[in-house]
Amino acid sequence: MSAEVADALAEGRAVVALESTLLSHGLPPGRNLDVATRLERTVRDAGAVPATVAVLDGQALVGLSPAQLERVCAEGPELDKLSLRDVGPAVALGRSGATTVAATAALADAAGIAVFATGGLGGVHLPPPGAAVTWDVSADLGVLARVGTLVVCSGVKSVLDIPATLEVLETHSVPVLGYRTDEFPAFYRRSSGLPVPGRADDPAQVAAVLTAHRQLADSGLLLANPIPEEYEMDGALHDRLLAEGLELLRTRGVTGSDVTPVLLEHFHTASGGVSLDANEALVVANARLGAEVAVELRP
Repeated sequence: MSAEVADALAEGRAVVALESTLLSHGLPPGRNLDVATRLERTVRDAGAVPATVAVLDGQALVGLSPAQLERVCAEGPELDKLSLRDVGPAVALGRSGATTVAATAALADAAGIAVFATGGLGGVHLPPPGAAVTWDVSADLGVLARVGTLVVCSGVKSVLDIPATLEVLETHSVPVLGYRTDEFPAFYRRSSGLPVPGRADDPAQVAAVLTAHRQLADSGLLLANPIPEEYEMDGALHDRLLAEGLELLRTRGVTGSDVTPVLLEHFHTASGGVSLDANEALVVANARLGAEVAVELRP
């Protein structure tokens, strides 16, 4: 942990974990550093300490210095994309990488951080063309099943099988709360059309639910915060980009962990910047909400 994060935790101050894969793989160079700086400032303005997570030169870091944050966002060869299964090998072999939701949630929990804010959660992928089923299920869901972190996100991307994702979360006893909504959000869109099992209307309610849940179970909690209304992507544009993206995956034979980066890149390049603005707006909103909940959790 950075000295700032360690001191904040020791003193019982609010801390919010932030992931680094969003920065190194989800946003273009230049803008990613601006967003990284904005996220940390947003957390601070809401009364909490930001703890961006990454692995650099074989060291798992919870809380980055400005120079380390610049390195994560630097143009050039991308850092490895590290899910939880990849962190041990990266540490042992002295490699560097950006942490996904799964890796960030686990490292935050190991450091004693209860709240983690991100963009979108991974989930169950749709079967590839010609197949009836898929075994492609994000490690994010498995980690949430056994790590007691509150994950603040804007639901999951619409390319995923959202009903199946919600079923897996239910199977693993992960509560799902809609923040001021009764419908589960779908990242660029405020609603997937599916109901959420629970609802919270202010940070204090979320903190109360997390506190009660952690007394009864080891699993995490998902807080689904819809993208700010003014940044929601137009439905027709979203559907066109999604159809094009799915066809791109099919023609290129893209599978596994490469699916989301390829889709995001298509959305970014084909939307004229609309998806980039939406992505930034939703993750900043989630960081602010995460900090507000973390403040309510302080003893």
